[in-house]
Amino acid sequence: MPFKTRYVFVVSMDVDPDKDAIFNEVYNTEHIPELMKVPGVISVSRSKKQPASLAIGGELKEVGGGEPTYIAYYEVEDPAITGSDAWAVASEKGRWPEEVRPYTHNRHHAMHEITISAP
Repeated sequence: MPFKTRYVFVVSMDVDPDKDAIFNEVYNTEHIPELMKVPGVISVSRSKKQPASLAIGGELKEVGGGEPTYIAYYEVEDPAITGSDAWAVASEKGRWPEEVRPYTHNRHHAMHEITISAP
């Protein structure tokens, strides 16, 4: 997937199994729409880990062990956006802080600079 911007903020996490439905509902219908209102946020994509294997070095290896189940990719114009007041306010709106965040774990956050984006 070619990126439209130079920077991608990557957020990955797991969620308690009994909170999976509310996690996805709130993320898709509240959390993403609020963060999309932050100036400089261009797009958001989400993914869910699937079982897979990789043929490498003459072996077939299972991939993804220990990695978080969900990943969100926020295309942003500048790395400073995620530290802005607008981002801080948007990330605390809706049901996310009370009904979802406490049930997430194995969380990772990283800002990446795109060095090439080919179709």
